[in-house]
Amino acid sequence: MYKSYVEMAWRNLLRDKGYSLINIGGLCLGMTVAMLIGLWVHDELSFNKSHENYEKIAIFWGGGINPDSKEIEGMVFVEYPVGDVLRNNYPHYFKHVSKAFRTGECTLSNGSDFFKARGLFVEEDFLSIFSLKLNNGSQKEFYDPNAVFISASAAKSIFREEDPINKIIRLENFLDLSVKGVYEDVPDNSSLREFDLFLPWSLLPTYKPGINDFENNWTRQFVNVYVQLQSNTTIEEANSAIYDLYSQNIPKDYYAAIEQNKPFSQLIPMEFWHLYSEFKNGKPAGGRITYVWLFGIVGFLILLVACFNFINLSTARSEKRAKEVGIRKTMGSNRVQLIIQFLSESFIAVLISFIGALFLLVLTIDFFNELADKSIIIPFKNQAFWIISILFILLTGLLAGLYPAIYLSSFKPVTVLKGSVRTGRFAALPRKVLVIAQFSVAVILVLGTIMIHKQIEFAKNRPVGYDLQSLISLDLSNPRFKEKVNVIKAELIQSGTIIDVATSSSRLTGINAFGGGFDWQGKDPSRNMEVIFSNISPEFGKTLGWKLISGRDFSEDLTSDEHDVIIINQAAAKQMGLENPIGTELIHNDEYGNPIWSKTIIGVVQDIVVESPYQSVKPTIYYFNEKASNVLHFKLKPELSYHEALSIIETTLQKIVPLTVYDFIFVDEEFSKKFKQEVLLGKLSGVFAGMAVFISSLGLFGLSSFVAEQRKKEIGIRKVMGASATNIWSMLSREFILLVLYACIFAVPPGYILVNRWLQRFDYHIEISLQLIILTCLIAVLTTLLTVSYQSVKAAWMNPTRSLRNE
Repeated sequence: MYKSYVEMAWRNLLRDKGYSLINIGGLCLGMTVAMLIGLWVHDELSFNKSHENYEKIAIFWGGGINPDSKEIEGMVFVEYPVGDVLRNNYPHYFKHVSKAFRTGECTLSNGSDFFKARGLFVEEDFLSIFSLKLNNGSQKEFYDPNAVFISASAAKSIFREEDPINKIIRLENFLDLSVKGVYEDVPDNSSLREFDLFLPWSLLPTYKPGINDFENNWTRQFVNVYVQLQSNTTIEEANSAIYDLYSQNIPKDYYAAIEQNKPFSQLIPMEFWHLYSEFKNGKPAGGRITYVWLFGIVGFLILLVACFNFINLSTARSEKRAKEVGIRKTMGSNRVQLIIQFLSESFIAVLISFIGALFLLVLTIDFFNELADKSIIIPFKNQAFWIISILFILLTGLLAGLYPAIYLSSFKPVTVLKGSVRTGRFAALPRKVLVIAQFSVAVILVLGTIMIHKQIEFAKNRPVGYDLQSLISLDLSNPRFKEKVNVIKAELIQSGTIIDVATSSSRLTGINAFGGGFDWQGKDPSRNMEVIFSNISPEFGKTLGWKLISGRDFSEDLTSDEHDVIIINQAAAKQMGLENPIGTELIHNDEYGNPIWSKTIIGVVQDIVVESPYQSVKPTIYYFNEKASNVLHFKLKPELSYHEALSIIETTLQKIVPLTVYDFIFVDEEFSKKFKQEVLLGKLSGVFAGMAVFISSLGLFGLSSFVAEQRKKEIGIRKVMGASATNIWSMLSREFILLVLYACIFAVPPGYILVNRWLQRFDYHIEISLQLIILTCLIAVLTTLLTVSYQSVKAAWMNPTRSLRNE
């Protein structure tokens, strides 16, 4: 019996090849999109799960109440002593504890070749916490003060086919390291993927002289502390135990100075590191998890749109199947058998669609990975993948086929054998509702895509406060650079490739120091200004082309500028509540409330966008201090090509600091990376919106084809009575245009709410305009016109004698 169901289902699919192709094609595309999104969501949700101790790993987070916002703020960079306190005072809660310090991008050399790498100084427990798998060497070797453990890919790049164990590599051309272990590359969806080597903590003072001075310092936050909980300890228990770690361990006189901030500590479990990067009032509150939910829902909706196509075309063609149902019921078939029959057809169509979707998945996965910045592999060898695929086929088959099966099996033999299927004004209502639902989804996605792109363009056009073009930076973290900064600057100017050169303590697109504790005359006692600190050379403003709002710039000729004056940005002036801050004395106090320095404000510059281009600029203070140089900035001569200029610059630098890989940072490119997440969202939403529109149009094409065929006699009569081709086209298109207009009416309110909620995440954002809403609806209407016009025009030009003759 079941064999006959399959045979009949197959014959019915072959009988109407055009409709079957539209049905299967729509389902195939919908399933492909759903599977791509499913793989992306799985990759996001499985982030860091490759580590064996995933559920017991956490990072230390320190925070307190911001006196201005009254909200809890904090970060994962904490004080040097925290790691030792956790290890010594809370052994009952923690199995392993490790401090960690990032090197940033550094240069490695094997004697003849040079490589760029990122390293992490860690304590011995780190390797156990993250269960790194060693391919060569032993974990015990990590105790060697000059040891280094490198990733398998780094080992292959540096030593090729040679055995790397005990080989010497040089870090920043001054620190010799012995390779004692090679660990298996961690997956791309791991927080450790960015690191190429791990170095013992005992080596850190050699790399960063003076860092041991912070062993008992509770005022500077620059290390991460990772922990692995004891097997019988929960994160809640550990957080309860360490909540008052600061009050128990900070020196009493310092704690008295910061007690009003109510400092506290907590652990952030590994499951939150990637998906919950945003904090609200001290708790993980958002981040990539928003996009995981968003795209998960979008994937389901696109699959639903494809299923709606199937339902629409199956029920629309009910007249052709009506007599078959009537005869089979007369011959003794019951309704359950008919439902099974029609479901069989659906499942065969879904199965064929799934096979096609797998084929498309293989073809598009590389493009999708490039688009989504992923390295997802289709897990064909994973048993779970095939179990989920079977469930996916069953779910899609039920979504697409259940309603048509129930609908078709409900026909009464007496009625359908007389030639009537269903009468009444509401017979086509379900199909109209499904078309409206399809296009509502498409309209929301199109509106979202347009708004995302508009928001990105809006932020890109935001004044950044300086000239990005032809501006290049170079990291000076290598100790050998700092000794020769003045020589480098002089040689670069003499090389004839640059206009200006300057130094600063941080990159132009990031910060490395901030703090509070400021007083000035007329200050509101309730106001507590937190500022970014930036140490710069006097040529900094000229090199960047920053804009002075009032006052003057630093002068190299005035020795007092290096000690007695500062420049602030507009945000700082606004925060201080001063219309004209020039000449105002600003006092910086230490953690105990004692004055550190008192400096006079000599200039106010236009706000420079350093962090997110979507957020407000933070108050910033600029100091004349060349000794704190960490980054070199130079402005290229516009008449020289980048290639020509950089070649000369690199040759010049090699003479001064040889045997080094120079990683030039193009500031405009670095700044554009700040749009990465939103650009990714825009690209993905654009693809998904396009697919939703295409799948909906595919169904509309099939439906309009059926309607034109169903009304061909009516069209013939109208033409004989004098109706023009335009009249016929208008008659057939009008109904579909109205349905899409209804879809726009239903889609705009929820689309507006969703997009507006997304925009409210940014301080600097556009407003949703009526023009953009009209544009979205116009796209939907024009797409519908293009889709149905082919069938409408074809029907309008048909010879009426062919449609009116009696077969």
